[in-house]
Amino acid sequence: MSQETAQRTAQQTGRKTAPRGGAAWALVITGVAGFMASLDNLVVTTALPSIRKDLGGALDDLEWTVSAYTLTFAVLLMFGAALGDRFGRRRLFLVGLTVFTGASAAAALAPGIDALIAARAVQGVGAAIMMPLTLTLLTAAVPEARRGMAYGIWGAVNGLAVASGPLIGGSLTEHVSWHWIFWLNVPLGVAVLPFARLRLAESYGTGAPLDIPGTLLASGGLFGIVYGLVRGPADGWTSPLVLTGLFAGTALLAGFVLYGSRAGNPMLPMRLFRSRAFSGINAASLLMFLGMFGSIFLLSQYMQGVLGYSPTEAGLRMLPWTGMPMIVAPVAGILSDRIGGRPVVAAGLFFQAAGLGYLAAVVTAHASYGSQLPGLVISGIGMGLYFAPAANLVMSAVRPQEQGIASGANNALREVGGALGVAVMSSIFSAQGGYAGAQDFVDGLRPALVTGSAAVALAGVAALLIPGRRGAARTAAEKESAPEPVAVGS
Repeated sequence: MSQETAQRTAQQTGRKTAPRGGAAWALVITGVAGFMASLDNLVVTTALPSIRKDLGGALDDLEWTVSAYTLTFAVLLMFGAALGDRFGRRRLFLVGLTVFTGASAAAALAPGIDALIAARAVQGVGAAIMMPLTLTLLTAAVPEARRGMAYGIWGAVNGLAVASGPLIGGSLTEHVSWHWIFWLNVPLGVAVLPFARLRLAESYGTGAPLDIPGTLLASGGLFGIVYGLVRGPADGWTSPLVLTGLFAGTALLAGFVLYGSRAGNPMLPMRLFRSRAFSGINAASLLMFLGMFGSIFLLSQYMQGVLGYSPTEAGLRMLPWTGMPMIVAPVAGILSDRIGGRPVVAAGLFFQAAGLGYLAAVVTAHASYGSQLPGLVISGIGMGLYFAPAANLVMSAVRPQEQGIASGANNALREVGGALGVAVMSSIFSAQGGYAGAQDFVDGLRPALVTGSAAVALAGVAALLIPGRRGAARTAAEKESAPEPVAVGS
């Protein structure tokens, strides 16, 4: 068989073109890359005062050092996944990792606030190409029977990166320099690149041409909505630009859904959402990140601004929450292999909701750390139970050649959920309290945490709609006989 024939076959089946490194290599490479991309969501937040002192700029400029990354990352996730499916997932993963690493160095060397914002936007581009492909490449490398544990470790690393961003950013800023929150990515990226080239197998999607209309509709819609969400708390929800972004983004996404229902080879086939597994896990992911991101954003400020901890001290005290996935997620992956992903994901989400509800009940202007500890531990267990089985459910809900775009869509919804969580919970916080004093902060924090708890509880309800193992087995049988299957997760 010629090289071209092998590549064509790979494009049709979505499988690897050649055996390379084993599952362990794929897990290490994709885990490190995912950690880098996830970390940069929140790593800058605790460094903003130091950045302003060195580079100047108004408060609005500082907010853009966070928003620029969030925008480009969320907007281009599905496009990055589609590029990988079309031109090779390993090839585009290398491109994304190279862009992200180079942009990290540019951010560390930025001479002014404008240059830093530009570098952060380019970082988001690299992350958007790289991040959805980490899960697809890992799936291709790991045998189906062992994917639960592999997803568990991958999920633990990514969950730890999201949750520990403020700790790592605060510690490096406090003890070294804010520049090192960006320099940290450079040796990691340089070390991973050659191993990714040599140890990962290439794989493709369906081989269909790029969906230009779908790409423009999805990217434009996501840009409008995410822009409105990240700028709403700062610029005001009645700001013309914010309202335009929200309404225009919603209209474009509605057009994307309509187009995807009728086009011959759409970027994201809407038939995938007929699967209860795919719809359920994506709804759960959006709601989970809404509650989690907003809560971490406010609780890290509460520990520093109200309880008086330094950034490092606050991060260490949040470790029972943020570090718990490292212990629980691998176990959750094994459990999902044995009993199915639905009960594990649902249990994790209800644990997380209970933990946030407990914290809402105990936070005061002078709360002891001991009183908060049970809520942090329960939330950490919930987060650990969620990540691994959720990844498994996303990837098993579609055919192999559709896994790239499925991962991209799930990641995009998670990012929208995170941006929505920070926006909604910040607005509730501002309406009910504020930064005037410790009690004022607590008055705003409590209803915001209740909202976060409710969102995660709704995510648990969405997870219960996912078919169990019997439904998955039925769908697998239908999948073999149907010419255009829609697989259901297990």
